[in-house]
Amino acid sequence: MAKDKSIFTCTECGGTSARWMGKCPSCNAWNTLIEGSAEPAAGKNRFGSVHASLAPTSDVLPLSQIEAADFERHPTGIDELDRVLGGGMVEGGVVLIGGDPGIGKSTLLLQAVDALQRSGMNTLYVTGEESGAQVAMRSRRLGLPDSQVPVLPEIQLEKILHTLQSRQPGIAIIDSIQTVYSDQLTSAPGSVAQVRECAAHLTRTAKSTGTTIVLVGHVTKEGALAGPRVLEHMVDTVLYFEGDTHSNFRLIRAIKNRFGAVNEIGVFAMTEKGLKGVSNPSAIFLSQHAEPVPGSCVMVTLEGTRPLLVEIQALVDSGGPSPRRLSVGLDRDRLAMLLAVLHRHAGVACMDQDVFVNAVGGVRISEPAADLAVMLAITSSLRGKPLPKGFIAFGEVGLAGEVRPAPRGQDRLKEAAKLGFKVAVVPKANTPKKNDKAFEGLTIYPVDRIEEAMQVVRGLD
Repeated sequence: MAKDKSIFTCTECGGTSARWMGKCPSCNAWNTLIEGSAEPAAGKNRFGSVHASLAPTSDVLPLSQIEAADFERHPTGIDELDRVLGGGMVEGGVVLIGGDPGIGKSTLLLQAVDALQRSGMNTLYVTGEESGAQVAMRSRRLGLPDSQVPVLPEIQLEKILHTLQSRQPGIAIIDSIQTVYSDQLTSAPGSVAQVRECAAHLTRTAKSTGTTIVLVGHVTKEGALAGPRVLEHMVDTVLYFEGDTHSNFRLIRAIKNRFGAVNEIGVFAMTEKGLKGVSNPSAIFLSQHAEPVPGSCVMVTLEGTRPLLVEIQALVDSGGPSPRRLSVGLDRDRLAMLLAVLHRHAGVACMDQDVFVNAVGGVRISEPAADLAVMLAITSSLRGKPLPKGFIAFGEVGLAGEVRPAPRGQDRLKEAAKLGFKVAVVPKANTPKKNDKAFEGLTIYPVDRIEEAMQVVRGLD
């Protein structure tokens, strides 16, 4: 039985009930009642006075008359994290960071908040999953024995909000939002109602006081952030930690950022002293072959503002009556489409072959600019002949066999030339101007169709 201060609302019809029921008494829909707080006395609600707001009340003005100022940023001192955030923590911003257990979320945030504390910022680390002694033990393991970061082991929202109001930190870490609960609700910590309610209060506090709040979020088995989807809509920035826990390398990716570029990534290496930024991430995604091998093609992908060189590997082998198509780090459905285009327009048949495609280093490539490199790697494996040494390719391939341009193609070519690549097959629309010194030493073959790309590769054998 719920307490008087709780009420259950139907998500379908908006009807209410004083207790939880399997079926809504108003519309008879099943499993649609969600717990919330009952409305208190007039003039107040659970967010405080009705006169309170996220910003001082002002007159309605057209955008042209509103003064627009840049947000003040506070660099964390960790270059890769600052890159993903857009330059640093924003005053009053709310950041949500999620990732698999043990991926390094708490480690990275403890390093960042310690660097901010040493720079003179008032900080607070709220831990709901560990004791203060455990956080101190991790701090010493990371080589931070004299850290002055204040730690609050607490999961009750009201006590956390009181501490935030009294200490007024510049940045506060909430590790994690799924462990925090409010006395206003009777459901367990981590439930949809608790996560939504606690995140709303913390977001309001950040906007009204100017404190930057970082929420650590759990993820589901599918890899999505646990809790209601409104949690991601509510915050300013959403970061995902990616990578294999058995590998030393980690990727942190921004999928939402109101103060910076979306899909920006930072690359870290896990060491005994914590996470260290990788200055040349392209080296991670390139296998070191003494000599070129069949089925390998290097492409230049674009992650946010950063061009990255990634090796695409393909293995084509004789299959049975039902050949397999498997891809790791690439879209499997797109692989099936590319095989059909390869057969129809380039005459390369793989219908009786198993085809396996992998992006080296655990990186996930979602942009279609990988199409040309995937098709060339598959053809190389099928023919048993390696592509030339120092070879790169990129470009989107359409169903009609045309090779479409990739965005910021010249930036991709500059990155390849800088790393010593010699031969490039690219869309004709991405061909740079002649006599550009940035591309010295790089021979560029522009192509319009996939057939032309195949002819260029055969001519380089």
